[in-house]
Amino acid sequence: MVGPAAWSGARPGPNRRTTLRLGGSLLLLAPVLAACSNSSDVASEANAGYVSGDGVVVEIPPEGRADPLEIQGTTYDGADFDSTALRGAPLLINVWYASCPPCRVEAPALKAVHSEYSALGVGFVGVNTRDKAGPAAAFEDSFGITYPSIPDADGAVIASMDGSVSPNAVPTTLILDAEGRVAARIAGAADQSTLESLLDIVLEEAA
Repeated sequence: MVGPAAWSGARPGPNRRTTLRLGGSLLLLAPVLAACSNSSDVASEANAGYVSGDGVVVEIPPEGRADPLEIQGTTYDGADFDSTALRGAPLLINVWYASCPPCRVEAPALKAVHSEYSALGVGFVGVNTRDKAGPAAAFEDSFGITYPSIPDADGAVIASMDGSVSPNAVPTTLILDAEGRVAARIAGAADQSTLESLLDIVLEEAA
C-alpha cells in the first residue's frame, strides 16, 4: 500500500461548491442528496464547527478542526477496529444501513473511491446503525463494498464521535485527516467527485 506521502497533485474540486465564512473560518459547502432523516437534532454541531442541515458538505480548515476522534469496535468479520492505529493517513468513515435509499445511491461512488484511494493509503470503515450480519453482507455483496463495517445497533460508536454524527442522520460520511481530526462531513448521499476532492485535500496536507 502506498502511503500518503507518495501522492501528489489534487483534482479540481466540484464546480458546485460555494463558500461561507463562519466564526472566522472558511467553510466550503456543496449540495448533495438529502439524508434519510432531518438533522435538526444533531448534537454539538457548533462545537464541531459544522453548519447544520442536510444536503451539504462542510469542510473544516486545519486551524478550525476539533480534537482527534477515537473510534473502536468489532467488525462484522469479528476483527477489532481502532481508528488510532490508522493515524498518519486519512480515514473515511461512512455511516449507513442496508435499507436506507440514499445509502444505496452512494454505494457505487464509495466502491469506486475505495478502489482508487485505498492504494494511496486512505483507510475506509463503515458504521452500520441497524443491520445484523446477513443484511449487511447482502448489501456489501450487491454493491461490491469490500472495506469493513462495524455494527452499531446500540449507538456506542456514533456516541464516541463527540457529536460529529447524529444517530438519525444516515447516511453521513466523515473525512478524518492524518491526525484523526474531522476535516469534512457529508450529510446525505455522497457523490464520487465530492469524495475525491475532499480526500485529495487531506492527502495533500499529509504529503
